[in-house]
Amino acid sequence: MAEILRVENLKKHFNTRKGVLHAVDGVTFGVQEGQTLGIVGESGCGKSTLGRVILHLHEKTAGKIIFNGEDISDVSQAKLKKLREDMQIIFQDPYASLNPRMTVGDIIGEPLKIYKKCDSKEALQKKVRETMDVVGLAERTFHLYPHELDGGRRQRMGTARALILDPKLIVCDEPVSALDVSIQAQILNLMMDLQKERNLTYLFITHNLSVVKHISDDITVMYLGQMVEKAKSSEIFAHQYHPYTKALISAIPLPKFNAPDNQIILKGEITSPINVTKSCRFAPRCNYAKPECFHSEPALEEISKDHFVKCHFVREINGL
Repeated sequence: MAEILRVENLKKHFNTRKGVLHAVDGVTFGVQEGQTLGIVGESGCGKSTLGRVILHLHEKTAGKIIFNGEDISDVSQAKLKKLREDMQIIFQDPYASLNPRMTVGDIIGEPLKIYKKCDSKEALQKKVRETMDVVGLAERTFHLYPHELDGGRRQRMGTARALILDPKLIVCDEPVSALDVSIQAQILNLMMDLQKERNLTYLFITHNLSVVKHISDDITVMYLGQMVEKAKSSEIFAHQYHPYTKALISAIPLPKFNAPDNQIILKGEITSPINVTKSCRFAPRCNYAKPECFHSEPALEEISKDHFVKCHFVREINGL
């Protein structure tokens, strides 16, 4: 299985009045074609920014982005337009990403017009209706406006718009976070079915660990702009080595009456992402922190096959 996407030491910094904000700071990973990489972490950890930098919705500060074996770190506008046929995004808030003055059919068909994929209006509408059918949107919604649909149907619109150009990679930026549980399940199952049919590759960004376990092949855990742990989905739920990942997994509610409360409560202040120093960013909240953690940044270390952890004392903490 070929690697379709690789990012190397990717960074995105924003200049603010208080200093430089390190939104994404030295992230490296690869994604195999036809698989899903789940990117998890609390709000503000940089996961959405990471997805947008990969798609050039934000321009990187440093690092490399390699797609289909080609370095696309710095590309012209003409090249970027061509790339966007193969790299699409499903936004977190479907309503905010849809033009309220355009109908469902116009919104889904807009990419076909931009890329001149259809020779006639009839061919365009046929393609739009076929894509609507694929994502489960009834044909009667073709002439409706976004405000006339519920959240689940609006998210299906966003999915249809991302799919209509037959891309290879889709960045899913918390696509089910605003939906109720039953609709979440429908959208997730739809995405998994489409992945099998079209060999799609997903970057699935979320803070919901139950969702990411259901859909992902690999999982990357981010904290304040950095990747602190990465492994296969089954491995990371069976063996968490980084203290932050342990706390995240322990916070998943168990659907059992009188289930034991083993949640790890994190205390202390979150490190500011502005003007960061060379230290472990999780140290102020870590129960295992030592003086070294506050004075030097740990390296990302392969603890076992394809299981990477960024922690000074990972072996000591886990008895490895």
